[in-house]
Amino acid sequence: MPEDKHRAKAQPPPDAFTPFADDARVRNIGALCFENGTDRIALHGSLDLTRDKIGLAQARLLKQTLDAIVKALEGEELPEALAEAPEAAPKSVPNPFA
Repeated sequence: MPEDKHRAKAQPPPDAFTPFADDARVRNIGALCFENGTDRIALHGSLDLTRDKIGLAQARLLKQTLDAIVKALEGEELPEALAEAPEAAPKSVPNPFA
């Protein structure tokens, strides 16, 4: 039986970034990193948008990523602010040089 080409196109690409869907997915645009989480997305690094085709492609991917994040946030009831998890107490470890 031949494969349904329409069904294959409906699946997201392997590097798909669905905001707040998991705690593992990462999207890199240049040296800018979006680290996905179920309650927050961490951004770190930097991105130089150059005035060329590569810069345009990076700008489009940045816009697509931010639009997806905004859409995910707008599509649900949000608390005023997230409650921060209490930090774990520091652990004491034996001195390896003693």
